[in-house]
Amino acid sequence: MTKAYFIFGAGYSARAFARKAIASGHRVIGTTRSPEKFAELSALGIEPLLFDGHSSGRDLIAMLGEATHLVVSAAPDESGDPVLRAARDIVHTHMPRLRWIGYLSTVGVYGDHGGDWVDEEGDCRPVSKRSLARLAAEATWRAFATEIGKPLAILRLSGIYGPGRNALVNLEAGRARRIVKPAQVFNRIHVDDIAGALALLACHQADGIFNVTDDEPAPPQDVVAYAAHLMGIEPPAETPFEAASMTPMARSFYGENKRVSNAKLKAAGYVFRFPTYRDALDAMWHDHTWRQPQPR
Repeated sequence: MTKAYFIFGAGYSARAFARKAIASGHRVIGTTRSPEKFAELSALGIEPLLFDGHSSGRDLIAMLGEATHLVVSAAPDESGDPVLRAARDIVHTHMPRLRWIGYLSTVGVYGDHGGDWVDEEGDCRPVSKRSLARLAAEATWRAFATEIGKPLAILRLSGIYGPGRNALVNLEAGRARRIVKPAQVFNRIHVDDIAGALALLACHQADGIFNVTDDEPAPPQDVVAYAAHLMGIEPPAETPFEAASMTPMARSFYGENKRVSNAKLKAAGYVFRFPTYRDALDAMWHDHTWRQPQPR
């Protein structure tokens, strides 16, 4: 059955999903804050719509009324979730065809677990303001979905990479660094696996929380070293974390150490295209898609 997806926030991850959905014959409507991005979205087959996070208009109401599936990829701000703030009543009363909601969140809501494994039942201990805001937004969307009686899948995404955003690109640009903090690991996910997981959960009209992360949390310096190996170049020298010059935001990421399990997503039937960073870097290097995706 053909679906009509409405995406709030047609950014990097949402565009990967849109390409997949459109290739499968589905309709995709996506919002942007900038009219200058309309041409980019249209070129992908996405029907562009302006949404500034504070107001709604007739076009928004009309397009929402035609959607069967709602995907929210818009980050919360200091005032809360921008979609529910501006369009709560519209979603509630002007989406007669709505069957499912997907909300893209972050594994950052788990906070620090000292390198231990954590799953969807684990404690959430967010420290940063951005992760605290995400956890609050999750709760707001859960309450709203319960209120309107629709299934809601919350996808907690790990560090996103893919064409144009990866260690190969950083090495070529001369900005790759190998910062070493003993026992530190990060979770990551290729953007195509975000798209695939979202498509599966939408198809099943799944409800609940799902971690979207690959099989192998790994030290960040190892990823850079592997990318350098593929390129046939020497990796940057290792820099101890204590001596590294970093922005406060970048340093804050090193304050959270955990290994996030994807067992629940696999149990739901998802098979990862890139189970590890090595699989993904190998594919992008050999397919020449690491700088940008091939046209589809």
